Amino acid sequence: MLSDKVAIVTGASRGIGRFIAVALAAQGAKVVASARNVEALESLVAEIRTQGGEAVSVVADVAVEAEANNLIDQTVATYGRVDILVNNAGITRDGLLLRMKNDDWDAVIDTNLKGAFLCTRAAAKFMSKQRNGRIINISSVVGEMGNAGQVNYSASKAGLLGLTKSVARELARRNVTVNAVTPGFIVTEMTEKMTDKARETMTEQIPLGRLGEAEDVANAVLFLASDQSSYITGQVLGVNGGMYM
Repeated sequence: MLSDKVAIVTGASRGIGRFIAVALAAQGAKVVASARNVEALESLVAEIRTQGGEAVSVVADVAVEAEANNLIDQTVATYGRVDILVNNAGITRDGLLLRMKNDDWDAVIDTNLKGAFLCTRAAAKFMSKQRNGRIINISSVVGEMGNAGQVNYSASKAGLLGLTKSVARELARRNVTVNAVTPGFIVTEMTEKMTDKARETMTEQIPLGRLGEAEDVANAVLFLASDQSSYITGQVLGVNGGMYM
């Protein structure tokens, strides 16, 4: 489905990003996996290669302009093009508004929103010249509905939706589509550490009655990265079990 396509995945070292990277490689994409954790990236690349896929790693903090630019430049230097960009890198620094420190606000906005902006701007230059590309931003259901104790995270994820729609309008004539995926409550390392009661309370908010899997998000990304979605841009695809409609 994605044979010979070149795909960058930020925040690929763990969780949803790792599943997305593996899924893209399984469909034939050449994956450039990026994150700040060297060992985790090497493990991911080894896993993809063991399964017969092709992948390389580029260590980068996407909140730093020089490193975000280098990620895109390294990809083009290695493969000659960039077809798919998945802006998945994200962090949390949870806390109630009245107790939130400026540093915690800045760190989350810089990584989750500014990082996506920097990578998108750098990749768009090459995609525009190619007159083809797919940009997929991993937002969150809390960017649509909010969440107490996560004003910084929710704001960053809501900002990604505005970024998605604006860039989609700017790049459409270059045949570059830009869409967002908003995962709901997904089984991750964080949810595995929750108590049974907390997980039960969370599940009660979901009409489908279960938490999502990382594969559910990866499948949405695969669709938006494929030619099957060529007439879809500026859209938000919720993967939340009906939690937000």
